[in-house]
Formats: sequence, structure tokens, C-alpha cells
Amino acid sequence: MPELPEVETTRRGIATFMPGRILRELVIHEPRLRWPVPAGLPARLQGQTVRACERRGKYLLIRFDGGTQIVHLGMSGSLRRVPMQAPLRKHDHVEWRFDDGRFLLHDPRRFGAVLWHPDTDGPLLAHPLLAGLGIEPFDPGFTPEWLHGQLQGRRQAIKPLLLAGRIVVGVGNIYASEALFQAGIDPRLSAGQISRPRCARLHEAILSTLAQALEAGGSTLRDYVDPQGAPGAYFSLHAAVYERDGQPCPRCATLIRRLVQGQRATYFCPHCQKR
Repeated sequence: MPELPEVETTRRGIATFMPGRILRELVIHEPRLRWPVPAGLPARLQGQTVRACERRGKYLLIRFDGGTQIVHLGMSGSLRRVPMQAPLRKHDHVEWRFDDGRFLLHDPRRFGAVLWHPDTDGPLLAHPLLAGLGIEPFDPGFTPEWLHGQLQGRRQAIKPLLLAGRIVVGVGNIYASEALFQAGIDPRLSAGQISRPRCARLHEAILSTLAQALEAGGSTLRDYVDPQGAPGAYFSLHAAVYERDGQPCPRCATLIRRLVQGQRATYFCPHCQKR
């Protein structure tokens, strides 16, 4: 699933083009995404100017006068710029057409979303999809002390708690496994048992893992591509444990193990990562 690094890479890509341009046409080729695309949205946005391209968690926010499109890339989707006359591919479901550019939402599983939040419905961040999200990892308020305070009293294992996105957003499955490895924390450890020093290491590992992924343009898993159609390179360049079960740990040579937590695969070194 595209996580914060992939979505932020996409946001940066569309933000170099869309803001200030007039959307000539929004074309819905397949409205049956995770939630139906609002039927009147193409008429509502035709001729409107894009004011900004933002992000909250894994949601792209394309702001217009009077409201904001909330776009989610689903499990394996991408939003990419293509030549004006390029033919549609299978699973190209939504199209943004400008005078000198064109973007396609490609979503094979149709788990993505293109929704509309009018300003008259209240603050954007109060939308049900956004209201419960945790702090952004690069927010100044995300500190080791803040993270430790949020983990206190929680019995849930740290790995699925990070994935839930209610404390901090963007630490997806790849990045959670990698950050916990960097911090030397067993993914099965109850969150409330993590000491202040270990929490400081986890905080640093989350930031460094996500920063490396952003620099690499995201992961290369499945079919993620950036707005220019290029794959990310994080997995091939940086992953120490993710999808490397049965291979030697890069630190101690113990074989990497795989387990399932909350229906998601977790990878860790049983020697380097302690409970």
C-alpha cells in the first residue's frame, strides 16, 4: 500500500504542476472506487483553478475555491502525469485534464478514493477520514517525549499500533519493520513497556527511515510509481529486514524471521530486537 513516503512523493510531483492551473475537465472512467466518486463532481470542478496540493497522512488534498478533493491511492494505486494523447490503460479510473497536462489515477484494486469536501461542510481536517489521524512524523510536535507519553499504558504490540496511524501517521508496514529493527525493539513488545531511552531510539529510527524513503521516492514493492512514472528505490537500497525472512541479519547474521500481526507480515531479527 502506498504510505507516507509514496504519497508525499506524489504530492510533490503534482504540486510542481497543478497549483494555479485551470482544471478543464475531470473525467470519471470508473466511479466505483472504495467509495463512489460523487456524481456531480466533474461539473462542479470544470473550469476551476487548483489552489494547492497538500497531504494529510496517506490522503492527497487538492484544494479548489470552495472545497477540496480528498484522494487516496488505495492498495496499489498511483497518480501520474501522462502525455495528452496517451491511450488509457486498464484500471485508469479518474482523469484530470488541464490545457497542457493530464493526470491519471491508476488503481487496479479500486480501493482508492476521489471524494469532495465542500468548505460549507466545515473544517477539512474534521472530515471523518482525517479527524482521527495521528501526528505527522515531521511535525515539530513529534518528539521522543511526546511519543513516549502516547505509548504509556498501552498493551497493544508496538508494530500494529504504529500501523494503525492513530498516534503517528505514515509508518506503514515496510517502514515499521525497518524502524523497529533500527531501534532494536521486538515488534511483539507491548507499547507501554518501551522505556524512554528505547522510545528515543524508536523516534529517531522512524524519522530516519521515512527520510530515506522520501529521498528514494518510496518503495519499489508491487507497482508503485511516482507522478512521472518512475518506481521508488527504498526497498532495494535500504531495507534490512522487510521481506528478507530466512536471510542473515546485516548486523549479526542471525536469520531474519517472519510473523503475522493483525493480518500483516512483520520481519525482524530475533537476536538484535529485544523484548
